[in-house]
Amino acid sequence: MISRFLFALTLWVSAVQAQPALDTSAIDAAVRQHMAQRQVPGVALGIVHHGQLVYAQGYGLANLEHQLPVTPDTVFAIASVSKPLLAIGVARLVEQGKLAWSDPISRHLPDAPASWQGITLAHLANHSSGIVRESPAFDPERRLPDIDLVRATYPVPLDFPTGTRMQYCNVCYFALAEVIARTSGQAWPDFMARELFQPAGLQDTRPTSVADLVPRRAASYEWRDGRQHNVREYVALRPSGAFLSSVRDLARFEAALAAGRLLKAETLRLLETPTRLLDGSLGKMRADSGGYGLGWELREVQGWRRVAHGGSLAGFRTQYARYPEQGWAVILLSNGSGTASAQLEQAVAQLLPRP
Repeated sequence: MISRFLFALTLWVSAVQAQPALDTSAIDAAVRQHMAQRQVPGVALGIVHHGQLVYAQGYGLANLEHQLPVTPDTVFAIASVSKPLLAIGVARLVEQGKLAWSDPISRHLPDAPASWQGITLAHLANHSSGIVRESPAFDPERRLPDIDLVRATYPVPLDFPTGTRMQYCNVCYFALAEVIARTSGQAWPDFMARELFQPAGLQDTRPTSVADLVPRRAASYEWRDGRQHNVREYVALRPSGAFLSSVRDLARFEAALAAGRLLKAETLRLLETPTRLLDGSLGKMRADSGGYGLGWELREVQGWRRVAHGGSLAGFRTQYARYPEQGWAVILLSNGSGTASAQLEQAVAQLLPRP
């Protein structure tokens, strides 16, 4: 019994000693400087190393009216950081043999127009379908079924032939959410909770449309005319920016993802593989991009491969960035529209220990 205890203690001490030493003073200074320069009310930051949350900190205020501080448990709208989560939901169904990324969307939406016949689930997830960015029926003040918004897009011509370019597409993720619902036989938020969030131990992650009061929920703001203004959140639930979450919750999600508890390693690698267009070129939405996989933006930052996604919704600006080869992940959630979230996240990442 004593020997087993000593062995376990040795493992625990080794794990503690293996954690890298962070320059927290430099990290805090970088965050606070960015907030001051850009008039950002609040930021939550989480740093994960090989599945362990090694740094979690709140800065500034989650609610200016009530002077409530940001903590690692403050709940923000994560905006388009929801896209890789939704893509992981599709990948879960692929692993279960219920879907394939090569499925034509018309297999799941039989009334899809002729112009959509060559569009696959992969085209929807990697933004190369040619479908317009937003549904003409979308109204942020109205709750409409996802399928109504998708069908309203049917008459709109494709912006380019499928597979020849990349263009950011929110309505594509409405279509993926509809496919999840039809394939799983349940509302897609319920599927995501059952298949991903609950197994990962998430406690604060839920749809933005939740009617219940959400503890520790941040308000969103915009700096304009020399002062902060409230920014109204959408009433509509958008699958492309579906969820509320916290830094601590997203760190739990990262830990489950890194441990292979949500997807097989080969499935995760597929999601992180850059898309090739029909002519063989790398699909990019911006000249400085390293490409786009299935739900993830890809690039290299100072020699590190970065797999990430950002988000912008109301006054919220967010980033979830993974550096798989180094075992790091940086999660940044803010409630000020002036936040350059990718810039700040990469500034933090550059302060992480390097071999």
